[in-house]
Amino acid sequence: MTPDPRIAAFRTLHQSGCFVIPNPWDVGSARLLAQLGFPALATTSSGFAWTLGRPDNRVTLEEALGHFRAVAAAVPVPVNGDFEGGFAVDPDGVAANVALATRSGLAGLSIEDSTGNTADPLFPRELAIERIRAARAAIDRSGTGILLTGRSEGFIVGRPELAETIRRLTAYAEAGADCLYAPGIRTPADIAAVVAAVAPKPVNVLVGGDFTTVAALARAGVRRISVGGALARAALTGFLSAAREIAEHGTFVGLSRAVPFDDIERSFQSFQNET
Repeated sequence: MTPDPRIAAFRTLHQSGCFVIPNPWDVGSARLLAQLGFPALATTSSGFAWTLGRPDNRVTLEEALGHFRAVAAAVPVPVNGDFEGGFAVDPDGVAANVALATRSGLAGLSIEDSTGNTADPLFPRELAIERIRAARAAIDRSGTGILLTGRSEGFIVGRPELAETIRRLTAYAEAGADCLYAPGIRTPADIAAVVAAVAPKPVNVLVGGDFTTVAALARAGVRRISVGGALARAALTGFLSAAREIAEHGTFVGLSRAVPFDDIERSFQSFQNET
């Protein structure tokens, strides 16, 4: 099988500089982002779940794989898959599921260490490390070379402990993660500490608001910036604002602020002409 050139391109993006990898939630949003010139895209588990009318972390493995295939096939740029916790707890299960994901057209995928249990939100460190090691082995066996991101979720599941987050990320790097990611870190000091701890491996920072800029994160040594479900939330904000106006006031002012129909049509027609 001929290697997908987008995998090598994705790896090259992680070698130097800083790039934004925005998160589409469906094929249409992926195509619009690609048309804007972003060099790579990343799926969002929350954004995709919302398109199905469900909360985050409530999609099946089969649904996630289908989503990966659809988005990756729709755009010419590399796509990273939000593979949540690998849809399994034990390392063997993670490995089996990652093997399936390597055949979905992705250029990269991430594995996180959250359990979904509010009382005990993180997998024990040794189990979490074994899960990353299993994902690494599955990717290596696939021969695809897709990039593995190791995520430690403490800052977004009620365990905002920098020292433990760094211990986990450095262990994930040693277990074979190519990129490290701790969603929820926001302060310059915390970001700098993570970047220094896992160097020379690249770090992804999640930006869901206006607490920083691309330039500031680039100066801090961050290699990759994602936005998670924030673009999907922004889209739903406009939708709900206009819909509530209609429902509550019987007026349609919000609709007048929408992007014109013809502009959207031209965007998708232009993309089809390019491909």
